[in-house]
Amino acid sequence: MQDGLEKLFFYKEAQALYDVCWADTDKIRHDGRGKVLSVQMIRSMGSIPANIEEGYGRGFGKEYPRFLRIARGSAQETKGWYDRSRFLLPQDIVDQRKQKLNYIIACITKTINTISERNQKTSGPPKRKT
Repeated sequence: MQDGLEKLFFYKEAQALYDVCWADTDKIRHDGRGKVLSVQMIRSMGSIPANIEEGYGRGFGKEYPRFLRIARGSAQETKGWYDRSRFLLPQDIVDQRKQKLNYIIACITKTINTISERNQKTSGPPKRKT
């Protein structure tokens, strides 16, 4: 049975990209310099779906957008690690991964903005004392 989290397309994309990242890091970890890169890359990549999960699990108050911002930062960090791995991975692979990460970042940003707009509408202007 799927919960609401499994219906989030960008979450599924982040999960799938983690699996791909796992394979990428397996290729580069055999080089001494790639070992350090691979540890950082898999940690930052794993942080993306993990923070989406944690924020979603805490509900849709102020905490969910906060965890989405952390996930977005981890996605940005992972792009940097892919940039640094360009000496060990083919450039087309690096470009494909960064393109996927850009898509995830855009989806997370849109979700944050949507939630923020919705929260502003429901809270309304402050009530005046009479």
